[in-house]
Amino acid sequence: MRILVLDGHPDPDRARFVHALADAYAEGATAAGHAVARLDVATLEIAPLRSAAEWEAEAEHDTLAAQQAIAAAEHVVILFPLWLGDMPAALKAFFEQTMRPGFAFPREARGFDKGLLKGRSAHVVVTMGMPTFLYRWFFFAHSLRRLERNILRFVGLGPVRTTLIGQIGELAPEARAAWLARLRQLGTEAR
Repeated sequence: MRILVLDGHPDPDRARFVHALADAYAEGATAAGHAVARLDVATLEIAPLRSAAEWEAEAEHDTLAAQQAIAAAEHVVILFPLWLGDMPAALKAFFEQTMRPGFAFPREARGFDKGLLKGRSAHVVVTMGMPTFLYRWFFFAHSLRRLERNILRFVGLGPVRTTLIGQIGELAPEARAAWLARLRQLGTEAR
């Protein structure tokens, strides 16, 4: 399977756990014989959109390369930390830039089920400081649901699986190792 691992942590410091999780997934997938491509938001020059004209314009540079990587993938794995209850702004800018009309959905899209990225599955991995049950049951996983419904499913990706890793700042080394092993296994299975 052709897999794209999208590391959505905007901090290039490799000490961030999201980077280690992305590495573990990619290692597992590569070991299982899958073709793995990587995109690290922290290394991309992608600015947020500021006007309707920018939204309608053709993609350039890093955005175009990211679109090509998405188009080539059969499975997209997206990893990011929860910041202020949502994905980091740099990852949101990535989606604004890449999921443009003409690439992710028709320019004159009307109604549902018009996504141009059908036939690709996705897995979203989110780390957070709070317990995952609190995010799911008190906050209703609102940002994750928006990502799934308003971006991924809208452009045709599905099924979308999720993995939530809570209390990230309090994880013991054994728990971190267990999560890395879990992501390696998910990579092996291309899930």
